Amino acid sequence: MQKHAIVLAAGKGTRMKSKKCKVLHEVAGKPMIEHVIDQVKLAGIENIVTIVGHGAESVKETLGDVSKYSFQQEQLGTAHAVQQAEAHLGQLKGTTIVVCGDTPLIKGDTLSQLLAHHEASNAQATVLSATTEQPFGYGRIVRDSSTNLLQRIVEEKDASDEEKQITEISSGIFAFDNETLFKLLREVDNNNAQGEYYLPQVLTLIHQQAGHVAVYHAEHFEEMIGVNDRVALSRAERIYRERTNEAHMHNGVTLLDPATTYIGADVTIGTDTVIEAGVKISGKTEIGENVVVGQYSEIHDSVIEDGVTIKQSVITEAVVGSKSKIGPFAQLRPGSDLGSETKIGNFVEIKKARLDDGAKVSHLSYIGDAEIGARTNIGCGSITVNYDGVNKFKTIIGKDAFIGCNTNLVAPVSVGDGALIAAGSTITEDVPEESLALARARQTTKPGYLNQNK
Repeated sequence: MQKHAIVLAAGKGTRMKSKKCKVLHEVAGKPMIEHVIDQVKLAGIENIVTIVGHGAESVKETLGDVSKYSFQQEQLGTAHAVQQAEAHLGQLKGTTIVVCGDTPLIKGDTLSQLLAHHEASNAQATVLSATTEQPFGYGRIVRDSSTNLLQRIVEEKDASDEEKQITEISSGIFAFDNETLFKLLREVDNNNAQGEYYLPQVLTLIHQQAGHVAVYHAEHFEEMIGVNDRVALSRAERIYRERTNEAHMHNGVTLLDPATTYIGADVTIGTDTVIEAGVKISGKTEIGENVVVGQYSEIHDSVIEDGVTIKQSVITEAVVGSKSKIGPFAQLRPGSDLGSETKIGNFVEIKKARLDDGAKVSHLSYIGDAEIGARTNIGCGSITVNYDGVNKFKTIIGKDAFIGCNTNLVAPVSVGDGALIAAGSTITEDVPEESLALARARQTTKPGYLNQNK
């Protein structure tokens, strides 16, 4: 059977108090609507229509071609929003799920179970429900007292005092027979407290036509949380972080202090890796096995291979080879590419540079726009002088070279294999392999000079 999805993302999100479209606010470093789309795809649905309105262009730019789009000119309610997808889905058969773009905690497994229950029940519509002790703001599931079947969904503002005591709520996520959905959407009215066209009225219309509406009750209410303000956003962030951290721990990763550890949605971590307190790992970072990430380190969009040790450092868009040691207090900026068993020590900054296997930059140095050969040692306080105020230039150092402390390498310049640069030199010309280069003023000492001038 064909499966389709409609993602509702047209609302302004006034309570967010933001210029940014609500569904683009991030949870675990990723826009909420991307979380939703990812889970819809995990449920096996590829034909997705996103209903856009406020911030439409930003939403389209974020999602790209993973979805088709329909524009809702006026926000007149959920039924009106779904109806905008008719141009894409109105003539199709199959099952359509409707999901809100501000529910970042929904899981693909839950959506799959909803679809399976819907089809097994031979229903024209199925509601995804959950139970919570704090149902305020959610539509209530009203069941027949004798059969326990769904009678209707009543919205908070239309509910009686008795109905407001019901703890089973509608998630706002539904599965529909697609043909039935678009046929009945035309009959929905706005006779309610809000004057809006509510999607749950389609369920009432199905009942009136002797159709069948099922309910699939999900185990975890937290998946249904809709984010309408910054408080709910922070709650979703906390839940998502706990869920993510627990998943990594179940997969063999040690988190010494999960409460202070931030791991993004798209991060992968190998077994027997240890993450210490206060660490933030974000973007599409890949961390291998047996890695140690020291406290307060930050890693973003990087690849960290097996056996690396990182101490209190910042790594952004970089590659760190196996068994390398980074930090403490090092910074690897975009374009840093380190081979295996390299060493980057305290207060070292690397930018757009390749360091081959075994190269060392142990402390207080800047290496930018450079190629450093295998096993080369860069002494303390050395700098590749790569920028003249207008253009960037490259430094190339061969393998097994030794760069003395406090050396300035004024690019463009190259240093050959096995060369030795004396400490305190400023190198402006190429140095051949196996050569010694000195570029510093001769020392002059005047014994007793200070006594003579008293």
